[in-house]
Amino acid sequence: MSATEITDALRAQVLDELPELGQINNENLRAKAIDAWTLALARSSFGSIKEIAPAGNPDVNEVKRGDQTDHLRGVTRLAIGIATEMQAAYPELAIDMDTIVAGGLLHDVGKAWEFDPENRKRWKSDQRRYGKPSIRHPGYGAHICLTVGLPEEIAHIAMAHSGEGELLVRSLECMIVHQADYTFWNTLLAGGMLKPETVQAAKRNYVSDIPI
Repeated sequence: MSATEITDALRAQVLDELPELGQINNENLRAKAIDAWTLALARSSFGSIKEIAPAGNPDVNEVKRGDQTDHLRGVTRLAIGIATEMQAAYPELAIDMDTIVAGGLLHDVGKAWEFDPENRKRWKSDQRRYGKPSIRHPGYGAHICLTVGLPEEIAHIAMAHSGEGELLVRSLECMIVHQADYTFWNTLLAGGMLKPETVQAAKRNYVSDIPI
């Protein structure tokens, strides 16, 4: 199924697929977070977040079962756990939990672009012209966040949660989401839960074993 417009039905579907969105206390932030995934889907050939493969990059570090919602929700819950424990030990950190939840659920919103089969086909057909990919998911995710009016700190998490973040200084909440993201993938790697052929692809194509 291909989504072509933003509808209330698609918004409801996003909320159903990512129920942790309901933990965002700020109503405006929650609505814009829902709109971010809704817009990302509407501008892709995906009709659902569940249609996106459970991988760090296309065909790289792919989980043996599940879908992208498992990753988004897992990272968000891990980030909440880190934030809760660190805040209890060091109250002066003043971690913004709404930013943690929104950032965790949106850190990979750009995968609707990078994983899109139509985009991948175009990039493969003429890499010299378009690049491969033309835009990685962190860059496109930041674009989506800013387009729907999300605050800068959420767009920063989408942009800087992965390797792109090595080129700048991550915010506190971004660092927490970043650590939760890498913990998710490294735990699955250590537990033998990633498809072996996709782990080898990562080693061939990237400096890091876990390029996310």
